[in-house]
Amino acid sequence: MRPYILAEANWKHIHDHPIELAILPWGATEAHNYHLPYATDVIEADAIAAESARLAWEQGAKVMVLPTIPFGVNTGQTDILLDINLYPSTQKAILSDIIEVLNRQGIHKLLILNSHGGNDFKTMLRELGVQYPKMFLTTCSWFNTLDKSTYFDEPKGDHADEMETSLLLHLRPDLVLPLDEAGDGAAKKWKVQALREGWAWAERKWSQVTADTGIGNPKAATAEKGKRYFEDVTQKISGLLVELAKLDMTELYE
Repeated sequence: MRPYILAEANWKHIHDHPIELAILPWGATEAHNYHLPYATDVIEADAIAAESARLAWEQGAKVMVLPTIPFGVNTGQTDILLDINLYPSTQKAILSDIIEVLNRQGIHKLLILNSHGGNDFKTMLRELGVQYPKMFLTTCSWFNTLDKSTYFDEPKGDHADEMETSLLLHLRPDLVLPLDEAGDGAAKKWKVQALREGWAWAERKWSQVTADTGIGNPKAATAEKGKRYFEDVTQKISGLLVELAKLDMTELYE
C-alpha cells in the first residue's frame, strides 16, 4: 500500500492522518495514432501523479492522490470512434462535488494534475473559488513543465508524438505497437495566420487535421528518452507538491 494513493489506502491507515494537499489527476480516453492505447493520457496521469507524490511524501509533504478521472473534453473529436467526451460543464459539476467533500472535511488545498490538452480548468476554478473561499485551487498540465526540445528530436507535436510515445515505451511498453505500424503524425495547419501563430484560438476538427489521429512524428521515440523525461518531470512536479503542501494560506504572496 502506498499511503499517498487513495485507491490503495484504507481507513485504518488514513483516518487519523493529516492531509495537506489533495491531487486530482485528470486524463482523457481517445485515439492516439495507430500505436498507442486509448488510455495513454490516463496511464501518464496515474504514473506521473504517483511518482511525484512519492517524491513529495519522502520530503514530508502529506499529500493524497485521488483516483484519476479518465474522461476529458473531446469536442473536436466527435466523429472518432469511442473518443469519450465530457463537456466542460460536466467537468465543473464533477469538480464541484469533489471540492465540496474536501472543503467539508477540512482538506483545503487541491491541485488538478492535467494530462490532456483539451482540458482547461482555469475558468472553473475561478468560479468554484468564489463558491468555496476556504479552498486553495490550482492546476498544472505536466506536459508544459519542461522544454521538450531538451529531450526529443521532434518536440513540436502534441498528441501521440515522440514525447508521449517515449513515455509509454517507458511506462507500458506492452501496450505500444511497433513503431513501424505508427502513422507519421502529419498534421495540416490553419489557413488563418493568427491561428497558425497561436495568438488566436479555435478548436481543431481532429479528423480534418490528421489522418492517423496523431499530431507529431513518433518514429524517433525510445524508452530511454521516456525514462529521462519521466524522472525530470516528476522531480519538478514533486517540488510543486511540497510547496503547496507547506503553503501558509494566510501568506500567499511576497
